[in-house]
Amino acid sequence: MDRLDQLLCQEADGRFQIYPPPAKIFNAFNSCPFDNVKVVIIGQDPYHGPGQAMGLCFSVEKGVKFPSSLRNIFLEIEHDLGCNFPSHGNLEKWAYQGVLLMNTVLTVRKGHPNSHAKKGWELFTDAAIRVLVQRRSGIIFLLWGNQAQEKLRLINRTCHHILKAAHPSGVSAYRGFFNCRHFSKANQILIDQGLLPIDWQL
Repeated sequence: MDRLDQLLCQEADGRFQIYPPPAKIFNAFNSCPFDNVKVVIIGQDPYHGPGQAMGLCFSVEKGVKFPSSLRNIFLEIEHDLGCNFPSHGNLEKWAYQGVLLMNTVLTVRKGHPNSHAKKGWELFTDAAIRVLVQRRSGIIFLLWGNQAQEKLRLINRTCHHILKAAHPSGVSAYRGFFNCRHFSKANQILIDQGLLPIDWQL
């Protein structure tokens, strides 16, 4: 964490805008404590446009235009479960039900995607995944795209459930994200475990 503190202090000293706002950097963990986790969705780094990032992967504040990845997620849910296309992109409702929406890198410099990659965040989030998989069992990991699937090395597949698909970005969604039906599959696994399914409708 010292390395990350140094990074964020240097960015602030250089008067660079960092996303998400400091109070929301750890929003994924605060909104969904480890003891409540049923499903994990792993993103990359936060959105780098003004007002977008809020500390939950893929999520945006109400009133913010949907990025393409989020729009494609909603299209898949609509197709998979028959949910109505939502009017906003704030995914806190999912987090409060037990969906850990975690980016592998938790901050980014405004306008510079991946600017905080390989600066120490990956060590932190890898450690978080290790603790989670050791402490719990039966968690469903939705791994979309190569970067998320790289985390397979951290997950004991005999104790947890893995669902893999392409990333929902506009570039790759048609290569295996659409029609993956991860949302209904995750809910069926939860039901089979005697747990309440996730209400994916926003």
